[in-house]
Amino acid sequence: MTVSGGPLAVGPLTHAHALDICTWRYPPPYDCYDMTGSEPQALIDSGFHAVTVGDRLVGFRSFGTDGQVPGWDYDASALDTGGGLRPALVGQGLGREAIAAGLAFGREHLAPPAFRVTVASFNTRALRTVESLGFRRVGGFTATRDGRSFEVLVRPEA
Repeated sequence: MTVSGGPLAVGPLTHAHALDICTWRYPPPYDCYDMTGSEPQALIDSGFHAVTVGDRLVGFRSFGTDGQVPGWDYDASALDTGGGLRPALVGQGLGREAIAAGLAFGREHLAPPAFRVTVASFNTRALRTVESLGFRRVGGFTATRDGRSFEVLVRPEA
């Protein structure tokens, strides 16, 4: 699947979007990001937003506790953000634009002092991408839910 038709936009997550996202499966080792088993209404209720090109859903962004992974001592000094791309679009260079669109949306609507992302340590593509957007590593930890290693990165907004 290729994406064309204009710039990425971030907006409300509809029920149809949420149903679609709940079918997303990624190849190993990225299968830890699978969205199958998620409840559509829970995505809507927990701060998920649609990333679209025109009327096509290409990804999602989230703000708040959804971006946190059990095992790190999160505080209120930054707003946690997370997200994902439609599996067919992963690895095509769209991640930087999708994250940047999410940051612009979060800056405009939530005005945090900083953004924080938590990325699986093996995910070198995502780590390179967020670092290219100004995020800096502040620590790492082992998740309590599955023993996976994660990196925590912060980007000040002030």
